[in-house]
Amino acid sequence: MKLFNRILATLALLALLPAVQAQVPREYLLGPGDIIRITVFQNPDLTTEARVSEANAVTFPLVGSLIVGGLTVPAAEQRIAKALADGGFVRLPQVNVLPVQVRGSQVAVLGQVSKPGRFPLETFNTRLSDMIAMAGGIAGTGADVVIITGIRGGKAFRKEVDIAEMYLHNTTDDDILLAGGDTLYVHRAPVFYIYGEVQRAGVYRLERSMTLIQALATGGGLTPRGTQRGIAVHRRDAAGNIQTLKPGLSDTLQADDVVYVQESLF
Repeated sequence: MKLFNRILATLALLALLPAVQAQVPREYLLGPGDIIRITVFQNPDLTTEARVSEANAVTFPLVGSLIVGGLTVPAAEQRIAKALADGGFVRLPQVNVLPVQVRGSQVAVLGQVSKPGRFPLETFNTRLSDMIAMAGGIAGTGADVVIITGIRGGKAFRKEVDIAEMYLHNTTDDDILLAGGDTLYVHRAPVFYIYGEVQRAGVYRLERSMTLIQALATGGGLTPRGTQRGIAVHRRDAAGNIQTLKPGLSDTLQADDVVYVQESLF
């Protein structure tokens, strides 16, 4: 009866394994916060579910503390098997490590991306562009700048990377390597507002170096009652006060500018 129960437990584990491994790549590096289930074939008493500590270690029966953080799943299996064999506890041990919860080597991607969430660092050299691609890319409402925060060398780390500039001017040094625990944030794209005597009043994305005449074109142009002489731009200054400006058509707009086109008096 005991042998039969062991066989059932092994079959259940094998049935579960493909689904979990499909979500966690074999080259994934274990890290602090990960929870793993360790089993040894024909030794059910050694089955252990453990959390990888901040010191990258887990405690396993018979062998005590073992460093598994920074190892792939196969490498962790080999290290545990070697410890069991070297200690003479199990002859030719067959060890299986199954990630139950993956937390330590994840990056959070927030804000204006297609698929915000937490994503594993599948390899040790995952770069910013790789992670943005995993999140489905920057959404149409997202800005070009990605803000990266995390820890480097025990100190708080923050960097802003202009994705468009990185590719337009080949500044590949900005495509930095990511580390477990990093957070990427994409703010909404800057916008401007246009109303009054224009064909399509509303809120629009402010493109780089966008001029007033380009903003008018985005709004569909003036209505027959509109006049270029009656165009005003309302802009908030550093103190939070609203200024009313009379810019030229070739002047550039700023984020959150409000463009108003007056009706012609004649």
